[in-house]
Formats: sequence, C-alpha cells, structure tokens
Amino acid sequence: MMNSKQNPLYKRTGLPMFDQIEPEHFVPAVQDVFKKTEQILKSVEENPKPTWEALQEPFQETNFDFEYTWAVLNHLKSVKNCHGLREAYDELMPDCINLMLKMSQSKSIYDATLELRKSKEFEKLSNARKRIIRTQLISAKHSGIALDGEEKERFNWITKRLSELSNKFSNNVLDATKAFALEITDKKDTETWPETLKKIAAKNYAKRYPEQEPDSENGPWAITLDIPTYMPFMKNSTNREQKRQVYHAYTTRASEGEFDNTEVIKEILRLRKEKAQLLGYRNHDELTLRTKMAGKLDNVLRMIQELEEAARPIAEKEHQELVEFAKKHGFTEELMPWDMQYWSERLRESLYSYKQEEMRQYFPMPQVLDALFALTNRLFGVTIKESEYENIPKWHEDVKFFNVYDEDMSLIAHFYLDPYSRPSEKRGGAWMNTCRNRRVINGELTRPVIYVICNGTVPIGDQPSLMTFDEVNTLYHEFGHALQGMLTTIDDYDAAGVHGVEWDAVELASQFMENWCLQEETFMQMAKHYKTGETISKELYEKVKASNYFRNAYAMQRQLIFVKIDLYLHGDYDPDDDEESVFDAFVRISKETCSSAPVYENDKFLCAFSHIFAGGYSAGYYSYKWAEVLSADAFAAFEEAGLDNEEAVRRIGRRFRDTVLALGGSMHPSEVYRMFRGRDATTEALLRHHFGNTMQKK
Repeated sequence: MMNSKQNPLYKRTGLPMFDQIEPEHFVPAVQDVFKKTEQILKSVEENPKPTWEALQEPFQETNFDFEYTWAVLNHLKSVKNCHGLREAYDELMPDCINLMLKMSQSKSIYDATLELRKSKEFEKLSNARKRIIRTQLISAKHSGIALDGEEKERFNWITKRLSELSNKFSNNVLDATKAFALEITDKKDTETWPETLKKIAAKNYAKRYPEQEPDSENGPWAITLDIPTYMPFMKNSTNREQKRQVYHAYTTRASEGEFDNTEVIKEILRLRKEKAQLLGYRNHDELTLRTKMAGKLDNVLRMIQELEEAARPIAEKEHQELVEFAKKHGFTEELMPWDMQYWSERLRESLYSYKQEEMRQYFPMPQVLDALFALTNRLFGVTIKESEYENIPKWHEDVKFFNVYDEDMSLIAHFYLDPYSRPSEKRGGAWMNTCRNRRVINGELTRPVIYVICNGTVPIGDQPSLMTFDEVNTLYHEFGHALQGMLTTIDDYDAAGVHGVEWDAVELASQFMENWCLQEETFMQMAKHYKTGETISKELYEKVKASNYFRNAYAMQRQLIFVKIDLYLHGDYDPDDDEESVFDAFVRISKETCSSAPVYENDKFLCAFSHIFAGGYSAGYYSYKWAEVLSADAFAAFEEAGLDNEEAVRRIGRRFRDTVLALGGSMHPSEVYRMFRGRDATTEALLRHHFGNTMQKK
C-alpha cells in the first residue's frame, strides 16, 4: 500500500507535482483532506465563538489542502482526461458533497456567524471580511440550513444527484466530440481549404490511425468537432453535403446513443426547480439571481430587450445582404444553416479584401503573447517573463510557466499557459482557473498561481501556432480573467481574485481585455508575419478594424438566443410537459429572436451546452452580455481620454488595476465599478462598439 511519502499529493508547498501525479494518488490523499477538514469542523462546532478568528481561521489550512488535491483532480480532469481520473473523481465526489453540506448546514456555526454579523465586532472587520460573512450567511440559506427532516434529506440527495449529472453531462460531451470524424480521401474536396486546415486534418487522421502516414497535400484527412478544425472547415469547404454532415454532428453532439444527454438535461432541470422551491424560491432563475449583480430578472430582461431591439433591424439587413451576395455568386439553393459560415466568409472577403485564414500568418502565438504582455505592462505596470527554471512540474510538454512582476520588479504572481488543442484528452473551449489563490496567514503571503487554458492550433514542424483573430480575442479574454486572479490585493482567500465576485461581474475584466485587440498600437505590435517578421500594413489593419462590425447584429442575436433559452428553461419551462421538448423550445426561441436567418429544425445544441448544464452558468448565461455592457463602458473611459494619450492610458489603466482587478470580491461589483468609472455603466458604448455607424440615432 502506498504511504504519504510516496504520494506527491501530500506535498503542500510550491507547485503541484504534475509530472509525478498519477490517477491512483488521488483517492487516499483527498480522503485524508476530507477527514482532516471534518475534524476541524467538529472542533469549531464544539466551541463556536462569534468571532472571525474562531469561525474562519481554522479553515485556512484546509483551503491549501483542497488546492493541492481536490482542485488538482478537477484541473487534470479537464486537461488530461482519462479513465483513471474519472474513476477517482466519481469515487470522491459523493464524499466531497457530503462534507460541503455538513459545513454549510452546520447550525452551530451558522448561529455563531449570524451573531457575529449582528455584533459590534462585525463593524470592526475589513470590507472584505464583512462581505465574506454576508456571503456565507446567504450561502448557508441556499445550502438548506433552514431545512429539517425529510425536506433536508431530499435537498441533500438532490445536491448530490445534480453533481453526478453535471459530471455525466461533461463526460458525454467530451466523448461524443472525440468519437466523431469525417474521413475525406478525395483531394478535390480540399482544393478550397487553407493550408493550415489541411495540416490539422492530416494530423487528425494520423492520430486516429497511427500506422498510416497521411500527407497534408494528398491526405487522407479527418474533420473533427474541435473548434480549430470545425470552424475553418465550415468556412472554407465547398462540399455542401460534407458540411451538412459535420454541421449536423456538431449541433447534435451528445444527443443520441451511449453519450446521450437528453434525459440528463430533463433531470437536471427538474431537480434544479425542485431544489429552488425547497429553498422558498419560485424557480432556479429566482434563486440564482439572488446572488448576482443584476439582482432580479426584470433588470436582465430590460437589458435583453434593449439589445434585441437594437440588433433586429440591422440583422435583417445583414441577412438580406448575405442572401443576395450568395445568389449573385451562383448559389441557387435555399440558404441553410450549414451554408452560413461559408457565405459569410466569402462576403467578408469581398467587402474587406482579406481572408481570415490568411491572417493566421500574421498572428504567431509567441508574437501575440509578447504584444499581450507589453499591453499588460502599459496598462497595469506589470512585467511578465517566462520562467527560466527547467524543472517546473507540468502536465504536458506544451505547457508554459510565467512569472509576473510589479513595477518595482517584486514577484507578485505566476501562471501556467496550456495553449493548444488536444481533443483526445482536453475539453474544448478556453478557460481560466485558480491553482493557488492569494492569501495572507500569520503575516505570510501566498502568491497566486493561475491556469490559462486555450485550444489553439498545434505547432507543426518549425511553424509556430498560427492564430485566427478570433483565437487572439479568446486568449486576451482568458488573460483578463487571469489578471483579476493575479493582481488582487485582498489578503483573505474567500474574497481574493475572482473568489466572491458576483458571476455576472466576473466577465468584466476578461471582456475588457478583448477591446484592446483592435487598438492600433497593440494590433501592430502582435501582427507580424511569422516568416519575415514584417508588420501588417496599415491598410490591412484598417480593413480588419472595419470588419469588426461585420454581421455583429446576427452574432448578438445568436448570443441572445442562448441567454433566453437558459432563462426560460430555468424559469417558466416545465420539464415534465410533453407539449414542448427542450429542443422545441430552443428552435422556437431561435426563430423568435433571429427571425431572418435559417434555423436548423433538428438542432440539439443544448446537449452540448456545458456552460449551463455543467459549467456554473445556469440561469446566468446572460452574464456575458451583462459584463459586456460593463467592459465596453470601461473601455470607453480610455476612448474618451484618447487612446493615443499615453499618460491618460497609463493613469486610467492603473485605476482599473486598483479597482476592478485588485478588489476581487471584497466589495459589491456595482461599488467597485463606480470607483473606477465614477458612475454606473450604460449600453451606449456596447451598441456603438457592436454596430458603429449602422446604429440609427433616435
């Protein structure tokens, strides 16, 4: 039997030993952490004094323990998924939920915390600690503290079951995505493909059939459903039947066979509604919005209506323009959903005289990172350098590790970057997560360590990873999240970084960083040809900038469909009503919201909508648009001062750092935003950024 000395998860200093960790290490190490936490809980319950020191400080060490064990398992399950990790997670998850419920439903600790909240001692606490106490009291209510007997038993069962279903949903999406490949052998089908796609598709085929040696020029090729393959294929293939097959596969992922999420969705919706009603709320929407910046559904619906009304007339014109363009270029069929990407791309090329795929050669990832780090220095005064230490423990050879230094060159944070797609083991999309959160205990500072995960194109031979402009935006987005985790100045774990920040405000920093991608200085710094080093021409930059408005109304309508279906399914929808399935509801809302564009009647995208069924965005997908209003308004502060006014850019950048990035969950996000901007945000800047001169003045 393995002892703790042989298990790298028992090392609780420095960085997790990713290069030594095996799936079998997790169960004993995590179970020990659970036992230790339970002992601490019991000790606090026996003497629950209404003070911060008595109620909070005993659990500080367990935060470390969780970061080095349970959090590492969750991380590896996303980036290096395998049967062993799934087994460990499935075995440990019930115990984890039991422990979380014991902690959040502890009556003696709740009563003591409530007593602290009402005492004079509370007023002496820092803003961060006051917020932590208030948040914990609400969290206890939402964890069933007021329930007894059968109701409590049922609530706890639902909580555990929802966790199982969320995990099952995730695994099904990963497995269904991995299972599909359209094999292509006819070279004629690839004539309109960009070179990058040919190389990726040949590499996909080689991974599936290691004994063969496919050639990027002669094939065979495999089209898979990961975004670096799927998107360029849909935008460039002229084989309509192949596009239909791939589109159908993508929009019906995990909707049939062994990876079917249909019944999983129904049960999740049913149980979320029941759980909300046990807590005294009408539905999951109402429960979730209780802890959001928006506060109530009416505020969200008002924003949706404002954006929808602005987008609709412009989207109708956009679609008519697309239909006429396709017809003019010999397309005589009815425009179907799988045709949209191809003809949109041809229209974009016609209007702006450049090809998105050809832009990749100007965005080699190393150059994009250099420009991103230069911008970070310009705005926030921090310097980023890749670690020179060769023995940093990593979970994959492609992972990079960086140090972050303040203006006086003192070390303040670190981050991992896992940049490339690995569809066989790594889930799709991009995200930021916390490896180690900032905190100060007994005067000793723990610096934050952050994960930044992307799914970019893999380097091929001597050619670096070449990024589309969309992938550049995604990198900036996730790095915005990372900055909030790394530049926090809050010393209490539960309010540092993104911890304790309302879900609909978390996207502010990330979407704020996206705004800088098209700012001329930043763009020119990163847009250099990967072979010659030649900077992109000013003329091409202006075209890319102008194309930023291209079909934005349609893009906004697509996002509003996801927002509305999320709120509907978690609000008025009855999962037991046979009159309308979740898929019927999705198609109906798609048609209502995006009335001019074609809608796929067999769309089962919900079966892969991990954001709301496995990713924490249930009744909260609107958060992206809510935060986009904030981020556009925040960027407008720089525009108003002048983007070429270096002194003003630095001054406002430092103010953004000292408020939005520094204060984490220590204050309500509305207060933090007012500290930065001097007022509340409006939709004006967002509509201007999206629609430019196409907006009609009222």
